[in-house]
Amino acid sequence: MSQHAVIHHRALDFWLARAAVLVIICLQLLVINDLSFGPRWLAPALETALLVPLSVATAWTQAEARKAAQDHQWHSIGEFRVLIRRAALVMTGVISIMNCGSLFLLVRALLAGHAGGGTTLLVDALNIWVTNVIVFALWFWSTDRGGPPTCGLVKRAQSDFLFPQMTLNDSDLRNWLPGFVDYVFLAFTNATAFSPTDTMPLSPRAKLLMMAEAMISLLTIALVAARAVNILT
Repeated sequence: MSQHAVIHHRALDFWLARAAVLVIICLQLLVINDLSFGPRWLAPALETALLVPLSVATAWTQAEARKAAQDHQWHSIGEFRVLIRRAALVMTGVISIMNCGSLFLLVRALLAGHAGGGTTLLVDALNIWVTNVIVFALWFWSTDRGGPPTCGLVKRAQSDFLFPQMTLNDSDLRNWLPGFVDYVFLAFTNATAFSPTDTMPLSPRAKLLMMAEAMISLLTIALVAARAVNILT
């Protein structure tokens, strides 16, 4: 598979990432307790304001990639995808801040004794935990090997993660690249085991991201969810 062909092969990953953000927006709207900075609609509105133009830009880029034949066309597409990536990183940062803020407010309410019932605490804790998994899948996908904009356009940077497929001496996996679903699985296992499972972090930023995800997940499960269970029992 040629480098440029990878763009078409990996086009679905961009839409899976956009759909993941849409899931997060829906989860934020379903939070039961008042756990958002400012109005409840603020975070979903900011994320939607970024998601819509990003989706339009992604569709335009993929349409141009199908028509591109010359090197200067691929270069222009690559530059545009870098701009898309920067905007996507800003959106991911906004989501991360809002989710950490929700966890902080929930923990503060618990410590102050002002939190809602056990059922609502469990629902909100699960909401925050699922959002945490998705947002770190976005971080992993956006940063590994220089991020998705480099896929198929330039020589791949050094890997941030060592996936099992990369350790196999199989000719069919020689050109294997992780997709968005692989990063979702990585984020899910790290959030449940609080440590690497089958995929190892290689770079300092990958290790820091996994540490941050595990810490948020542990705080959500050990403090918030455990307290909710005690209330119910």
